Amino acid sequence: MKFSQIPSHESVKRQLRDMVADGRVPHAILLHGPSGIGKFMLARTFSQYLHCQNPTADGEPCGVCPSCMQHEGFNHVDSIYVYPVVKTDKLKAPVSADYITEFKEFVESSPFMDFDRWTTFFEKKNAQPVIYVSESEALEQRLAVTTTVSRYKTVIIWLPEKMNEQTANKLLKLIEEPFSDTVFILVSDDASSILPTIYSRCRPIEMKRLSDETVADYLIHRLAMDPQDAMAMAHIAAGDVNAALRAMDATSVSRMFFDLFVRLMRLAYQRDVKGLKEWSADVAALGREQAVKFYDYCRRLIRENFVYNFNVPELLYLNRTEAQFSKNFARFISENNAEAIIAEMDRAANDIAGNANGKIVNFDLAIKMIILIKNF
Repeated sequence: MKFSQIPSHESVKRQLRDMVADGRVPHAILLHGPSGIGKFMLARTFSQYLHCQNPTADGEPCGVCPSCMQHEGFNHVDSIYVYPVVKTDKLKAPVSADYITEFKEFVESSPFMDFDRWTTFFEKKNAQPVIYVSESEALEQRLAVTTTVSRYKTVIIWLPEKMNEQTANKLLKLIEEPFSDTVFILVSDDASSILPTIYSRCRPIEMKRLSDETVADYLIHRLAMDPQDAMAMAHIAAGDVNAALRAMDATSVSRMFFDLFVRLMRLAYQRDVKGLKEWSADVAALGREQAVKFYDYCRRLIRENFVYNFNVPELLYLNRTEAQFSKNFARFISENNAEAIIAEMDRAANDIAGNANGKIVNFDLAIKMIILIKNF
């Protein structure tokens, strides 16, 4: 992979290139920031760049030398990967190498490193992957061997915050007294959870969330998504490509939420109490967790329809179906009722989360909506 293939983060790319150009590569680098922004891709590319036999004049790994080809297949002898794994009846002291086949498949299918998806690659369900102390012991043995083909060994540690305390303390010794030919590259979604003594010995490089435009562009060009739908999904994802992809997987659920929202508003406008009672039962049938998510969705649509009235398209994040509905519906949402509607939906979500009777809570909101939707 090349730096140019990674969306955004130009200043971070420049920092990494400058380290190599100046011959001042720190023995430990910490790339940290929100999940789903491409930190691991950048770590892999930097490792490849360090090992590349013919880097280009513009600061890219060449992509064709033997070292670059080995990096593509996770086969470079001087590149070590550490990541959370799980114990099993057969693996009492697991290390990353025990799961390298699964990890390669995971990285290929989820380049933005969705941790929730990584947990599905293990046969032991509901287990939380951890970096165990056995990993530190195996790493120490491997680093004691001198480099084979490169100036540096690189150790890419994905999610160091998943280390238990014993593992972190052992790793600390390796970082405190590093081998002269070793570069640690830590990739963290939550730097505040890393052992402070490890953090203090790393060169931290903070990476910011991706812009909505960057996420939308990724969805458009990689997944051939409609631009309006892509921008709406990117806005909801808040800079996290993984969240955007999960939202795509949940498209059918979003459609169901949309249909329930439209049904609520039409029945409330028509003052159809019998229909609203049936609607209340249908929302309750979703279950507590889904009902809370439904009200989250409703609050978003109310906010978007309020903004719709300002006639500033660049502030809107509606997909095509939602936008079509809002053409006629937005006029019913104004400063006179938007805040009150959202407050009632907040109350309903909190009550349901607190285990209140869903049918009663939903019907109470539906009846109040009759009054609120007319008060525009």
